[in-house]
Amino acid sequence: MSFAIMGAGIGAGLAAIGAGIGIGRIGGSAMEGMARQPEASGKIQGAMLVIAALIEVAALFALVICLMVALG
Repeated sequence: MSFAIMGAGIGAGLAAIGAGIGIGRIGGSAMEGMARQPEASGKIQGAMLVIAALIEVAALFALVICLMVALG
């Protein structure tokens, strides 16, 4: 087994773990912010969704790069 394929697998796993941790922290912080200021929950939720989407895009980009390394 090639070191590139093993490295790509490790990289893909780290990207998935990083995305999970990032989205979890965003969700927790958003819930705390909504609990402190319920009147701003709409703005907080909108910002949370945008940032979560950006984290998902970064993780997907990392996974694509890992697949390109493994298959290329």
